[in-house]
Amino acid sequence: MTVIPALTGLSAVIDRYDGVILDLWGVIHDGTKPYPGAEDCLDRLRAAGKTVCLLSNAPRRTGGVIAKLAGMGIGRGRYHHIMTSGEAAYESIAARDAPWTPAMGRSLFHIGPERDQDVYLGLDMTIVPEPERADVVLNTGIDDFSETLADYEAVLARCHAAGLPMICANPDLVVMVGDQMVICAGTLAARYEQMGGAVVSHGKPHPSVYARCRHLMGDIPASRILAVGDSLRTDVAGANAAGIDVALVTGGIHREELGAPWGEPVDAGRLAAAVAASGHTPTWVVPRMVW
Repeated sequence: MTVIPALTGLSAVIDRYDGVILDLWGVIHDGTKPYPGAEDCLDRLRAAGKTVCLLSNAPRRTGGVIAKLAGMGIGRGRYHHIMTSGEAAYESIAARDAPWTPAMGRSLFHIGPERDQDVYLGLDMTIVPEPERADVVLNTGIDDFSETLADYEAVLARCHAAGLPMICANPDLVVMVGDQMVICAGTLAARYEQMGGAVVSHGKPHPSVYARCRHLMGDIPASRILAVGDSLRTDVAGANAAGIDVALVTGGIHREELGAPWGEPVDAGRLAAAVAASGHTPTWVVPRMVW
């Protein structure tokens, strides 16, 4: 059984690193408010001279996420840089640098809420109301937190029948909103791939978004960066692939699987089983993001 060292807070190991890449949902906030201790930890990281880069699989551009964080009391003074999967999707559509996007037409059908429209606003794309009139589908997730995959089967089938390739602006399968588990764009994308549809995704765990973060951080060596996230599939897998140490926050989306109340240590056996099943190994585990 792989034994993963458990931390009570980041201060135990932070002297090994010059910078941190921090997830948002499940680590810093729950979608509605910051977790206890998260704001203090951000302040202490900056006071310790660490470069702080926030990396979120939010299907929105960075400006929208900055505003959302500010509304929670997490202002720009608490971090240096920010990158999102929505920003990466926007840049990729603009550059047409994904495998099939150079030949992509300019009619776009959007699956997702209006609040995510900044992912395509300003691009040379025409938004159409029906998949049958589109050249590509942009998937940013569900409209309402109460919806399930079943609510999207029909529209995904129409997109597939129209032969549309899909751009997924959030590879996450689920996210915690308060105490509610909510599906994300990644769940819709996985179903679309099962149907036989072509999908290109942006954000964690893809290496390009970590390279972008490192560039924002002044090209700090990967060995001197610590990532912190709550998902084995995205945060840990992405950090592993990028050669970056990673602390898994166990109080996030794996909370029920690991069988411990939020902020409490987890059973080592259950943790080892989850890690083995995922194939991705964190450097450390910590119950929540605290100093």
